[in-house]
Amino acid sequence: MATTLTKHERNLSAIIHASTFSKYFIPFGNFILPLILWTANKKEYQFVDYNGKQALNFQISLLLYSIIVGIISVPFFMGFLPDLFDWGVFDFHRLSDLNNLNIHISSDDFKFGRFFWPVGISGLLQFALVVINIVYTILATIRTNEGETFKYPFTIKFIK
Repeated sequence: MATTLTKHERNLSAIIHASTFSKYFIPFGNFILPLILWTANKKEYQFVDYNGKQALNFQISLLLYSIIVGIISVPFFMGFLPDLFDWGVFDFHRLSDLNNLNIHISSDDFKFGRFFWPVGISGLLQFALVVINIVYTILATIRTNEGETFKYPFTIKFIK
């Protein structure tokens, strides 16, 4: 990056990273606000261009990881809630006949029953993603405001 960064470049880059917290107030704000700030200033400042790409790639990566965790938890719900499909209303009772998996876990060992087991695992993974998002976004905001380049971990480069 450039050796001499103006205060405006550093502040704008820090604001791009910090604007990802707008998702707690605006739906998809973690994509919309950084995208607007980045596209408006990427041609003028190389430092802002780099940080805008980093912030957006990190947010897109976290969304993808969150979707994957949700998809992975679906088979747990299907396997741990067989009574839902035994009503015969939607003719789902034959689904258990189609899979030959014989996995038996006793729900007596779980304090809240077998329903909360997959919710707990999926919830812990989702909570870990939220903590990673908050910690690394704060670090990126502080470091870019000091004029350092910051590279998020666990990021897939969607925008190059």
